[in-house]
Amino acid sequence: MNKNRYLLCLLLCGVMLYYALPRISFDTIGLESLFAGAWLIFALFVIAGNLSAFLYTPKKQKVARTKVESKPRKSRGLA
Repeated sequence: MNKNRYLLCLLLCGVMLYYALPRISFDTIGLESLFAGAWLIFALFVIAGNLSAFLYTPKKQKVARTKVESKPRKSRGLA
């Protein structure tokens, strides 16, 4: 379930980058360029975090069912 979420986040971030990169300009001086750089760095952080979580999530282990051997109970005799 979590791997699907990580993959969805990666795809959405890729779509946002595809949409935003042609519109971002680094030519200007000032806050616009600073915002563009910060936005790009944060987008790369999101991609790196989701990609590492997607790749390094441990696989679920199947629980092995073992029979529990019960100890023989001592009977209490009234004799």
